[in-house]
Formats: sequence, C-alpha cells, structure tokens
Amino acid sequence: MLKYAAILSLVLLSAISAQLYATERETVAIIGTGDMGDSIGPKLAKMGYRIIYGSRDPSDASVRQLVALTGNNAQATTQQEAAQQAEIVVLVVPWPAMEQVAKNLGKLDGKILIDVSIPIRQAEDGYLESMVSTSSAQLIQDWNPGARVVKALLAGSNVIDDPMALGGRVTSFVAADDRNAKEIVARIVSDLGLEPLDAGPLRHAQEIEAWARLWFVPVLQKRKQGFELAVLPSNYWHCIWQDEWYAPVSDSENLAVFPDPEVPSKPCPSK
Repeated sequence: MLKYAAILSLVLLSAISAQLYATERETVAIIGTGDMGDSIGPKLAKMGYRIIYGSRDPSDASVRQLVALTGNNAQATTQQEAAQQAEIVVLVVPWPAMEQVAKNLGKLDGKILIDVSIPIRQAEDGYLESMVSTSSAQLIQDWNPGARVVKALLAGSNVIDDPMALGGRVTSFVAADDRNAKEIVARIVSDLGLEPLDAGPLRHAQEIEAWARLWFVPVLQKRKQGFELAVLPSNYWHCIWQDEWYAPVSDSENLAVFPDPEVPSKPCPSK
C-alpha cells in the first residue's frame, strides 16, 4: 500500500511540475541581479524558461537566495559565462556600467541581446536628458555586431511583479532589425504579463528611450500620481488608409507576428 502511495505521490508531483513548466522555453541569461533582474527572472522561470543569472559575485548570499527563489534549475555564474550558456541575454545593469559589461560578455553571434536600459542623467533644470547621441540599444549593437539586439521598454519591477495591479496590461515597445528576434522578445514580454507593441527598427530605440524620460516627469516633480503606458487598440488608419500617402516600409511584406492583443480591434465600419 505504501508503495502505491509513493508512486501516486510521484505522479502527482510530476503532473504539478509539468503544469507549472508546461512549455519548455529557451535558456535566458539575466545580466544583473538588482531590482529589475530579481523580478524578471522568477517570472520567466514560472513560464518555463531556464534562468542563468550573470553576477559580479555569483556566491553572494543575496544572489544564492534569488536562485533558490527562481527555481526551475536556475543558477548563477559570472556575467560572461551566463551569456555564453544562454540563447537569450537580458541586460539589466545600470547604464554607467553598461559599456564595460556589454563589451566583456564574449562572442554573442546569433544570440538575442535584449536591452531595457535608459541612458539618462539630470539636466540643469532637473529634468532628464539622454547621455548618448543615438540610443543605448544601437551602441550595444555596435559593441556586439554579431548579436541580434532588441530594445524593449519594460515597466517598473512593481508592474512585472503584478502586471494587473493597474487594472490592465501595460504596453511595452519592442524594436529590432531582426524579425525572428523581435517575435521571440514580443513573446517574452507577453509572458511577463505586458502588452508588446511593434516599434519598428532598432533605430527607433531613440524614441523609446525618449518616451521613458517622459515617464520620469511626474516622479521628478514629486507628484502624488505618476503613470504607466497602456496603448488602446485602434483600427482607424487601417480602415481609411490611402496607399499613395506614404511609400510602404521596407519590411511591409515580412512584418513580425506578435501575440494577440488583450483587447482586439473592432472591425471597420461598413460604408
């Protein structure tokens, strides 16, 4: 009887584990174990991704605690070793350290490199300005020419921890030159509980980072209420678009396919 009870327990545990990690995903290296890294890692692990944290000190007690919290065979190692073992690398280090980190991850040819950083500093008037002339994503691409860099504007860690805290999914812009990389990152963004929005080529990372600076305005003004971005679906331009207004974009016949939006667009009104 005890034998059968033990077998039943193993079956139940296997079923629970299979349900929790129903879909085996890619291995993701999260470079940085601070406020954003310790939100993204555990969330993706629950969705079936294997997480490897890249840390300056993998043996640190807080890093070991994060690995235990993450589960799903997560581990921590050096930043370079983590990047080399993963198919997808997420950079969540502060911008002042970004160049040194991004240039020392080893050969990243073919790997997806996700940039969520915002290179900002306070100007003389107290508001934010960019620290670079292009964008962090474009610089990271220059430093790692063989990687497939994707810019993704993620919400604050509080939103990633509880995506529905504000009553609806927060929008995340996703920009890249590689269609496949963009689609994979859009899926990751969706798995984090956010709404991915195609922001076009990687050079549009400049606009994404400009938007992020606006997010800080009420914070710097010390207002009681800030905001998160939640884009409403609209088919207005699709319904009335005139092809002769603009030439088609270069990838118009090969657009990235994103997860279905939470709120679908309404059909065009009949004439």
